[in-house]
Amino acid sequence: MSEVKLTAETRSEFGKGAARRVRRDNKVPGVLYGHGTEPVHLTLPGHELLLALRTPNVLISLDIDGKTSELAIPKSVQRDPLKGFLEHVDLLLVKRGEKVNVEIPVHTEGELAPGGNLLEHVLAALPVEAEATHIPEAVTVSVEGLAAGASVHAKDIALPSGVTLAVDEDAVVLQVLQAQAEETAGEEQAEGEEAAEA
Repeated sequence: MSEVKLTAETRSEFGKGAARRVRRDNKVPGVLYGHGTEPVHLTLPGHELLLALRTPNVLISLDIDGKTSELAIPKSVQRDPLKGFLEHVDLLLVKRGEKVNVEIPVHTEGELAPGGNLLEHVLAALPVEAEATHIPEAVTVSVEGLAAGASVHAKDIALPSGVTLAVDEDAVVLQVLQAQAEETAGEEQAEGEEAAEA
């Protein structure tokens, strides 16, 4: 679990115009909330925040106005749909030792059984409960030798110590689908030939 330090400034101007001015300075408007406290509106450094958010569920240590220090995890990130730059970020206030519900990416390793079958990620991310300061970056699942019809359930995935499932243990995470593309293409061609003869 990586912890990234960022300096943040509180902001008192709101609305689209204020947000545009913040982004023009290569900064990102954000809000910090949680633990029943009043939301704190912040301005964060754009480039450093972008780098930090490359790590899923990154733990951010915020130095706010050089006066207070808080720990937070990203809860919601808004990006420009065309250019991809950060428009706004919601940060959730956390304490060391506190448990939080997050989703962690599911990575796979190994080769499926021969036959050109397809692996479907039913859940791209696995909902878990973990300590805010010990959130795993991802879980890795072996799909070595899995044949068509096989599936991996949430309970089959080995989780690090202190991390528990926040989803039904019988939920399907991955499944192997039988390859049908070639047959379908052949059938369509045969149908086309029959139609041409008729």
